[in-house]
Amino acid sequence: MADESDKEKAEGKSSEKPFVPRSATEIQKMKLEKLMKDPDKPVSIPELPKQWKPSEAPEFVRFVMGSSAGAGSGEFHVYRATRRREYNRVAYIEKIAEQHELDESYHKKLEQNKTQAEEKTAKKRAKRQRKKQKKLSAKKKKEERKDDDIDKKQENSESEDDEGENEDEEEPHFIVGGQ
Repeated sequence: MADESDKEKAEGKSSEKPFVPRSATEIQKMKLEKLMKDPDKPVSIPELPKQWKPSEAPEFVRFVMGSSAGAGSGEFHVYRATRRREYNRVAYIEKIAEQHELDESYHKKLEQNKTQAEEKTAKKRAKRQRKKQKKLSAKKKKEERKDDDIDKKQENSESEDDEGENEDEEEPHFIVGGQ
């Protein structure tokens, strides 16, 4: 029995059951764990597949055939394949045109939104500037009034001092014991 357990250990993972993923998240987890076991190993990222594009329409069709009477039974399949290719080509052209139109309208809408946002921002900026100027002018007027009041008080006090000196000169002095 000891020989059997040694053999299993030597074989490694043979005794363990393989992990069976039950959901897409478990599959993703498994892939990530595999990538993270050796982080130095380069990872190949596949390129995007090229978009399918139909072949160009032929400039000159040699064997024009149709599904009308007189066409051979073998020619019908050729006609059907040609018709299918042409319908696919036309559908592709319409799809590309529609995609181009959607892209154009999207970029136009983006540009329109950008200009609207800029106009709105400019309007609000102007309003802020006006408010700031009004506040500054009110502050300046208030300071000017204070300066004017101070100047007036100084002038008044100076004029009162001058008047006081003049009054002293104009007032008669009392002479003690005199007439």
